[in-house]
Amino acid sequence: MIKKINPSDAIRETHIIDASGKTLGRLAVKLAILLSGKQKSDFLPYQDKGDFVVVKNIDKIKFTGRKMEQKIYYHHSGYPGGLKKKSLKELLKQRPSEVLKKAVLGMLPKNKLRPKQIKRLIVE
Repeated sequence: MIKKINPSDAIRETHIIDASGKTLGRLAVKLAILLSGKQKSDFLPYQDKGDFVVVKNIDKIKFTGRKMEQKIYYHHSGYPGGLKKKSLKELLKQRPSEVLKKAVLGMLPKNKLRPKQIKRLIVE
């Protein structure tokens, strides 16, 4: 008889990643793979078997090109004329962890597992 494993009983590892000198996009891809559990041999897209990820030295992350001036993050309040925008340089000064979380969030699958997966990302 084959024993079924409940996805909530998944064995989750903790990965500690140093972000110093790494580019934002390439780091975000690796984090999205670890959070969704794609590196595991028993990966299924509808089950949440991802690992915990701790990222350190986020302030030493590298950006290529002219992204510091050109990349803009938008947020809308929902009211008319409520569009807010910040450049990458401004957001990096205020909340550097938000830059990485937004990049990883865009690379995770857009389904019901996404909020659970992004909660396992810890930025120090």
